[in-house]
Amino acid sequence: MSAILLRLAGPLQSWGERSAFTAVRDTAPFPTRSALIGLFAAAEGIGRDEHLPDRYDHLRLTVRVDRPGTRVIDYHTVGGGLPKARTAATSGGSNKGAAVITRRHYLSDAVFVVAVSGPDQSMHQLAQALRRPHWAPYLGRRSCAPDEPFVLRSHVEDPETELRYHVPLSRPVPAGPGEHTVDVEFLREDPPPAPSMPRADVLDVNDIPVSFSPHGRSHRMRRLYKSVEPLPQTLAGPQHTLMRRLIDYAHTEDSA
Repeated sequence: MSAILLRLAGPLQSWGERSAFTAVRDTAPFPTRSALIGLFAAAEGIGRDEHLPDRYDHLRLTVRVDRPGTRVIDYHTVGGGLPKARTAATSGGSNKGAAVITRRHYLSDAVFVVAVSGPDQSMHQLAQALRRPHWAPYLGRRSCAPDEPFVLRSHVEDPETELRYHVPLSRPVPAGPGEHTVDVEFLREDPPPAPSMPRADVLDVNDIPVSFSPHGRSHRMRRLYKSVEPLPQTLAGPQHTLMRRLIDYAHTEDSA
């Protein structure tokens, strides 16, 4: 088993929790498994109507919440002021005839570091695809492009150690005197690895993808364990040095 480390950052992200198109397009406060599997499938050139490879079932995800971001809402219209034939299409093959109005929720200025763990061969193939994707990756919606560096590491043996002690933290150094740690939220698909770790809250979310078909999307439940854990303050730093520290961390693998 090995892992890939991804950094999900950008001006906007949106991780929808509902499979149906509704007037309010919400966002989860963290990347969903469905969206991440969709990102992996797109990188490997797997279309929405194709069967999802079984190897995605075995992937384990750990999310470190560097910055939770701020929720913003966009009043969004499609097709207003046009003849009916040029308005938004319906599933029945007609057109809506009027503007489609939605309120779309986004996370602004959020940053997540995700460890994707699985069998070595699957991780090698996926890492290659993420570095040279068939379809460009996006953070939940096509309008949400990721910042660089996107792939921090394509192969790590111990993702827990990397997340807790090595990956630079995308937030300023705490201002209080004598601070040596930074409290950071983690979301895991398995209970925290050691008895000495903080107590984890249990969340049930409906985001395991069964089908991405445009007319038959479906999901099932998974369990998450949310905890807040102290990380070394040295992972944080002045904001003006963050990009250099991230690039240095990502390039360490390339020069090894």
